[in-house]
Amino acid sequence: METQQAQHINKKPVVIVVMPAYYAAKTVEKTFREIPTGIVSQVILVDDGSRDNTAEIARSLGITVFRHAKNCGYGGNQKTCYQEALKLNPDVVVMLHPDYQYDGTKINKLITPILDGEYDIMFGSRIKTRGGALNGGMPKIKYLFNRIYMLFANITLGVNLSEYLSGLRAYNRKTLETVPYQEFSDDFIFDQQFTFSALAAGLQIGEIPIPTRYHEDQHTLETFSFRGLKFMIESWWQIFIHLLYKIGVYKDKIYR
Repeated sequence: METQQAQHINKKPVVIVVMPAYYAAKTVEKTFREIPTGIVSQVILVDDGSRDNTAEIARSLGITVFRHAKNCGYGGNQKTCYQEALKLNPDVVVMLHPDYQYDGTKINKLITPILDGEYDIMFGSRIKTRGGALNGGMPKIKYLFNRIYMLFANITLGVNLSEYLSGLRAYNRKTLETVPYQEFSDDFIFDQQFTFSALAAGLQIGEIPIPTRYHEDQHTLETFSFRGLKFMIESWWQIFIHLLYKIGVYKDKIYR
């Protein structure tokens, strides 16, 4: 920790923002404009086979763009994001959804505890924000799922996080070199697998409150769609699998 703090003091940290994008043409510019220029070294966007002009708009903004020829899924997108970010020898990698739901101006507050050596991972929590996520437009059914899932996940993992579903997260390099994210699902359950695996590896997670923004232009997972229901089932299954892992009766590739 002391070495990391010393490096933070003596040199400008390398902070990479990655944006896993899918049909984000309407929102990517607004999201990008909120990213603090003074502290972020480079922004990477991975376009997951969108058929709109997400990639073209991102390139016009000076964002480094990688494009999947076909849709690889939300998790598959993040795998490329982190793979490319690690090539730049980062101190911190920030994952920011480019749908303008998450406030990029909070990145400085998000990464400071990591650079100071307090945490390995930081989440932006919509639940902790003053006024609550519902006042920011979060659908009631999503809020309810978030709260119930949070309760059971916290009991299972022995932590006290307020949110597991945030699209604004920051990781130190050690986290991305420790957590076997290439073994995770290519689907939406990727984030939960990442969190569970990181905690099992003894990595420390902190949170800051962020505002909630829901709007008509964002491309999001519908709760009552097939994929939304699949995501909910897989999320609860992940808790069950972790319980089996903790009592030593099941081994899973997401844990090393």
